[in-house]
Amino acid sequence: MSFQTYIKNIEEKTGKTAQDFQDFAEQKGFTKNGELVVKATEVTNWLKEEFQLGHGHATAMYAYIKGKRD
Repeated sequence: MSFQTYIKNIEEKTGKTAQDFQDFAEQKGFTKNGELVVKATEVTNWLKEEFQLGHGHATAMYAYIKGKRD
């Protein structure tokens, strides 16, 4: 599955856009001015718990939050 397919599936499952997740991460203090300030596991655990994402989808969204776009 491509990165963009993961992002599309997350958006369809949650009703939230990738930018929404970027904003949520900033509000939670996981990022400061768009830069990650916590470890990957903290972000992926949050995504799994709060949004019921599987490991692969949580990792893809972590990559998006970190700055990956392709």
